[in-house]
Amino acid sequence: MEQQPGVITRDGLEALIAALRGDGFRVLGPRLRDEAIVYDDVDSADDLPAGWTDQQDGGHYRVARRDDAALFGYAVGPHAWKRFLHPPLQLLWRAEHDGRGAIHVTTPPESTERLAFLAVRSCELHAIAIQDRVFLQGPFVDHGYKARRDSVFVVAVNCAEAGGTCFCVSMNTGPRAASGYDIALTEFVGDPHEFLLEPATDRGAALLARLPHRPAEQRDHDRAAQISAQTAASMGRDMRSDDLHDLLLANLEHKRWDHVAARCLTCGNCTQVCPTCFCTSVSDANDLTGATERTKRWDSCFTMDFSYIHGGSVRSSSRSRYRQWMTHKLATWVDQFGTSGCVGCGRCITWCPVGIDITEEVRAIRGDAPGGTDGGS
Repeated sequence: MEQQPGVITRDGLEALIAALRGDGFRVLGPRLRDEAIVYDDVDSADDLPAGWTDQQDGGHYRVARRDDAALFGYAVGPHAWKRFLHPPLQLLWRAEHDGRGAIHVTTPPESTERLAFLAVRSCELHAIAIQDRVFLQGPFVDHGYKARRDSVFVVAVNCAEAGGTCFCVSMNTGPRAASGYDIALTEFVGDPHEFLLEPATDRGAALLARLPHRPAEQRDHDRAAQISAQTAASMGRDMRSDDLHDLLLANLEHKRWDHVAARCLTCGNCTQVCPTCFCTSVSDANDLTGATERTKRWDSCFTMDFSYIHGGSVRSSSRSRYRQWMTHKLATWVDQFGTSGCVGCGRCITWCPVGIDITEEVRAIRGDAPGGTDGGS
């Protein structure tokens, strides 16, 4: 199908959501809840955070009113799309006695729910692609992840405003969506309030064809390009990424690790909000009927138990656990999966209770920030 861009109004966006729901998709998108912009069910455009933005810095997140009616005028919140593709808690199997001496083991059926992700940022598209490599492209495929991933329809949104902790430009992951979506949206705030839709797949083109729209003109593309350029120029952070692999692995005994360990609470917030972290643990539990369940849940390399083997934890200090997280994310992830594990979304900075900044830590180890020249290997 020919994939020609089009422009819709707010009513057209309402029609887009209705069309997806009518096709049997559960539409998930941004909503204002609990003083944050999170991802949850979206039944109509009225559910979107119209006129709201977020203010982010190290250890700081607040929602605030905008002076316009933008629907996507925020950066990213505490939720990542991985919670729908790689759920925090999953039942693996259940074993029960049948009362006649036999034990029956059952596994949950694979998901058949059709999901539509609305307003996926470019950094998050890259994060989904990274998790695809982890769960789908290695020697062992996670079939539960595959069943959920195969059903997803993706509506991307090109960022019109960078957050205070964003650094996607320096990680080559944004702010304009380049791949991994069915249709991309750029919001034009004003009078009229419009949205440029650019399909990338036949599914996206078929959806656009069903919506009330006008053909996109060159001025629409120029305006979208200007918005992306302005966003790229207003990043809250940056992190030179071309030498991270060798830099970190050459500085495993750098004194900066002691500096960050003195602040780190090893709470695991950074791993929970990160859109690419995938570590899990498995546990068994019995109930009073004698049934046993095995479950898989998100875990964190910041916990003592995560590296526990016979005799104790391999990484008993906060220094070693923070170093493991950062060097894996930025260096050895490349060795495992051929890509960095960081997409520059800035969540780990925003949601760290003590405001530890991964970009500052890199600069310090490189020697570009205070404390960065006090020792290296």
